[in-house]
Amino acid sequence: MKKYSIVISALLILLLVFINISGCKKPVNPIKYTQGTFPDSVYNLKGLNTQYDDYNSALFVLDGTLPIVFSSNRGSSGGQFDLVQGSISYSFDQKTGAFTLASNMTNDLFTTSLISSANTSGNDYGPLSLFSTSDGNDYLMLASQNGGQLLDLYYLKYQPQFNNNMPVVHGPYPVKLLNSSKNDAYITFNSNQDSAYFTSDINGNYDILVHSRPAGIMLDAWLNQNYSSSTPADSVNSSYDDKCPFILNNVMVFTSNRPGGMGGFDLYYSIFKNGKWNAPVNMGPKINSSLDEYRPVLGYDPQYKNLFLIFSSNKSGGIGGFDLYFTGFNVP
Repeated sequence: MKKYSIVISALLILLLVFINISGCKKPVNPIKYTQGTFPDSVYNLKGLNTQYDDYNSALFVLDGTLPIVFSSNRGSSGGQFDLVQGSISYSFDQKTGAFTLASNMTNDLFTTSLISSANTSGNDYGPLSLFSTSDGNDYLMLASQNGGQLLDLYYLKYQPQFNNNMPVVHGPYPVKLLNSSKNDAYITFNSNQDSAYFTSDINGNYDILVHSRPAGIMLDAWLNQNYSSSTPADSVNSSYDDKCPFILNNVMVFTSNRPGGMGGFDLYYSIFKNGKWNAPVNMGPKINSSLDEYRPVLGYDPQYKNLFLIFSSNKSGGIGGFDLYFTGFNVP
């Protein structure tokens, strides 16, 4: 009997030791990726594109769901361009790092009111969404035909939207400071919002021009000043057409039909360093094609290691005309 008691006691001790050892093991953390990576694959945003031309996007919110306003001639079966709205959503799996992307057309009530105010009886291109640090207003800027064939810059402003409030939209107002007797379009601002960059053919071919804002003047008051000539941006222009600038932090992206590209209009980027824009770099064959790539827009999400790029192209394999595309972008 005593022998069996010793054996049972030994087994109990071993069981307790096993339980203690097992209890000391750290649980396996299922999270392998704390940050995602936007892939360098080029995705057709099929939920936004049609057989017609869909391009010139503006981004509003960066948090996994991305409202987007862009130009399309679908409403006139390939004729007039108007602003329309959609949404892009993306995510990554923290266990595998796998990236997913979706897009669809939307009908947000306030955005509908905003773009209804912006659209004109002519073509409407190149929207830009901007929160002004000088006056606390949100702005929607675009280029519209000014009663003829020429494009002028316009802006609408409104108080930021909170919860379910419906801000009053003011405008559109012409950007009198920058609008010339030629075509002026595709406005963007540097990170300090003290310089406006835009496209104009006032000097013959299309160039990227820049105009500096004096300290202490509100954005809308500055844009409403009388016309004053702008200067070509350093280093980025060529003797060909350079158009559609967009700036995020110290990176400018734009399109150009200069020689040495893949064909047609290609996308380029330039880095602002040591007080000037560096020589433009072609984005290469993963993005550019033998046809036209147009209106690049960069986006940032702190949950991801790199930036993303949205652009339009009439490359083969699309749904029709110009389509909107999405890809990751790594700043060198």
